[in-house]
Amino acid sequence: MSEAETGGASRFAGAMLAPYCEAEGAEPIVQELGVRGLALWRKAVPQIVMNGSLVVAASRDQGELARFARMTEGHRAIDGSTLGELEPELGGRFGRALWYPDEGHMEPRLVLAFLMGEIRRLGGTLHFGSAVPTPVWRAGSDGGVVIDCRGLAAREDLPTLRGVRGEMAVLRSREVKLTRPIRLLHPRFALYVVPWSDNRYMIGATVIEREDAGPVTVRSALDLLGTAYALHPGFGEAEILELSAGVRPAFPDNVPRIVAKGRRLLVNGAFRHGYLLAPVMAEIAATYLETGAAHPRLDVD
Repeated sequence: MSEAETGGASRFAGAMLAPYCEAEGAEPIVQELGVRGLALWRKAVPQIVMNGSLVVAASRDQGELARFARMTEGHRAIDGSTLGELEPELGGRFGRALWYPDEGHMEPRLVLAFLMGEIRRLGGTLHFGSAVPTPVWRAGSDGGVVIDCRGLAAREDLPTLRGVRGEMAVLRSREVKLTRPIRLLHPRFALYVVPWSDNRYMIGATVIEREDAGPVTVRSALDLLGTAYALHPGFGEAEILELSAGVRPAFPDNVPRIVAKGRRLLVNGAFRHGYLLAPVMAEIAATYLETGAAHPRLDVD
């Protein structure tokens, strides 16, 4: 694996920092931790964009919008006129929307590069394409602790882990000007569009209970591209830059855990909330290592 390819499932993400929206289909702890995670990102990384996020639905799917509103908080119900003020190219297409003003997003691959630079600046060393020692604790210095974030590779120690496939598309369009993540609801699925730099947009992401990281299927590609076109017809002339898939590690409740096992601290199972929850999971792990303080998300074996 090269440095450009590193990140595993982290490269296949929209990196929406949306604790309120994610609460629609997650345990309450995800919103609680996510609010803290967003605050930590804003302190640490300059690439965070705080334009909020929007949720819309076609006229025939307004029941989905009402359901989403009931399941979440932190939003304002807005009409098409207000939507047009926030996103001028959408105001005439949707009569109603939910606006979550306190959410953000970032471009994951830029942030990964920034974080690797910060590790080096602080004296850390990064190794790519290196085999992991067996047992894993041998990767640490004498008496040190290894923080194990290997995802599904750690399943021998975390047997309830499973993989969840996620597929995404990256498009480039000079005819589309969106400034914040947009979720388009549908009874069968809810996909989203996230603006990146250089007129690029990430369209994602499918959630399939399968541990297959192979190429994107025709059906998923149609869902992804159809969602983009349904949201904004300008995507009809967009360039398809990428169709890719990854596998997310998840526990049965889709909530991450930190498990202390001897000289290892396993941090795993973030499901589709990896970027949102990564800083707060790191904070919990660091506090435990520094002070021994426990946390509800930490299990000591």
